[in-house]
Amino acid sequence: MKTKAVLVATIICLSSPVGLAASPPAVYGPELQGFAYPHPVERFALSSQGKDLSMAFMDVAPTGQANGKTVVLLHGKNFCGATWERSITKLTEAGYRVIAPDQIGFCASTKPEGYQFSFDQLATNTNALLASRGIERAIVLGHSMGGMLAARYAMNYPEAVEKLVLVNPIGLENWQAEGVPYATIDQLYQGELKTNFGSIKAYQQRFYYNGNWKPEYDRWVSMLAGMYAGPGKEIVAMNQAQTSDMVFTQPVVHAFGRIAAPTVLFIGGLDRTAPGANRAPGDIAKRLGNYPELGRKAAAAIPNARLVEFPDLGHSPQVEAPDRFHEALLRELDSKG
Repeated sequence: MKTKAVLVATIICLSSPVGLAASPPAVYGPELQGFAYPHPVERFALSSQGKDLSMAFMDVAPTGQANGKTVVLLHGKNFCGATWERSITKLTEAGYRVIAPDQIGFCASTKPEGYQFSFDQLATNTNALLASRGIERAIVLGHSMGGMLAARYAMNYPEAVEKLVLVNPIGLENWQAEGVPYATIDQLYQGELKTNFGSIKAYQQRFYYNGNWKPEYDRWVSMLAGMYAGPGKEIVAMNQAQTSDMVFTQPVVHAFGRIAAPTVLFIGGLDRTAPGANRAPGDIAKRLGNYPELGRKAAAAIPNARLVEFPDLGHSPQVEAPDRFHEALLRELDSKG
């Protein structure tokens, strides 16, 4: 009887939340030291704003028959180059060379103090990286915040963009103009210091995945949360606060008419991402992040744009439904439009 009681107690312990919580959360360095990237990480040294910086990137050669084309993958604010793992595999199998950088201030790249972040600056950094790899013209694909950067890159370097692909880009509306109150970098920093695995997961589950969650998403949450749990959490939090300010105060939507490259917009219709909505009055917050409507308006505003909709998917169709997304992506990349 005693043996049975011990066995029951052991099963309860192993199956309870307390037992599962005994596994310590991942802890990474401020440049994601300790996190395993899917491909070798190289570094591009650059000087910007009087600072010596290091931009991490993956440069992955085609595994299928090479087609001579390069795809540049620009990550979102709550993502890294590593999050493109499946996309890199599919694209290289199809014959594309893939460059997937981590922007300065993010992930495995330098976290500078006193840096003035702007989409123009990040575009300049990215262009310098591509030039250093001998790439004069590429397909530029941006997701989430990376969509805002990709749009700005296409405006600043029109001759360098063969095709522009925007995957649930944020910035399809001007939140400040819609009435979302401004938050100072100091206020944003204090909020960032409270970030952990649970808060990241709760945000993504609500806004990215329409309340649904798959266990494989945990890896990407842990990737971000580990930097906040590590020894460089203060500079990680400060850079995140600075780039949140960049996203909020540097809209690109009003300049969509300047994009000359053929453009494809992939829109997950269940996405409701709207930076700053948590501090907006209720009536304003309700109308923000309506991606079906925003995607159609953006496609109409960009001169040579096509819209591909996934009505049942959220903010990250490439993560949520990779087979469907990549089939559509490769089809669009093969098209002459």
